[in-house]
Amino acid sequence: MASATCSLSTICTSFATHCSITHNPKNPSSSSNLTFSSPSRFPSHSHNLSFSFSPLPKYSYSAVAVANTSEPQTSQTVEPSPVQVPTWEKGLFAVVMIGGRQYIVHPGRWLVVQRLKGAKAKDKIALHKVLLVGTDTSTYIGKPIVTNAVVYATVEEQGLDDKVIVFKYKRKKHYKRTIGHRQPNSRIRINSIMGYENYPKVTLEDLKKDKDE
Repeated sequence: MASATCSLSTICTSFATHCSITHNPKNPSSSSNLTFSSPSRFPSHSHNLSFSFSPLPKYSYSAVAVANTSEPQTSQTVEPSPVQVPTWEKGLFAVVMIGGRQYIVHPGRWLVVQRLKGAKAKDKIALHKVLLVGTDTSTYIGKPIVTNAVVYATVEEQGLDDKVIVFKYKRKKHYKRTIGHRQPNSRIRINSIMGYENYPKVTLEDLKKDKDE
């Protein structure tokens, strides 16, 4: 134990006597030098080992910092273009048949009809059973339909009607049944009525001529 302590103290003493560190604090950019020399008892095998360390910078400029210090760019304001509202003939309407029922439709309005099978929300549909198309000055009467006339619409929602109570009763049989039912429906938005322009039309002047005759 005593020999181990003596060898450890000898190593520390030789390291302190033969190691020198030089550093210049006035010049932070200069590198630190660390020099080792072998013990003097072996003069023929003396070796000098030197190490140099370059100091790391305290901070570095990042790309984000450079971007933040740059001058702000002037933003250009672009005025939104005015929304183009589709134009229709004054008083335009149509009578279409959907699911065996007749409906009066106007462009831009919504309508609740019977459930359209296979249709989903935001689907585009075309109604070809147009029985009549009318404006303030003319009328297109179908025989039975107005050929080439199409009503374009968009399915907005698939819903249900209000609940209807169905009550069943049989006298003297102790039979009573109460059932609720909600009929499925579809809400559609009429987009446009097109394709009727080339169909023969009836105007007010034609009706006046028929009366005079």
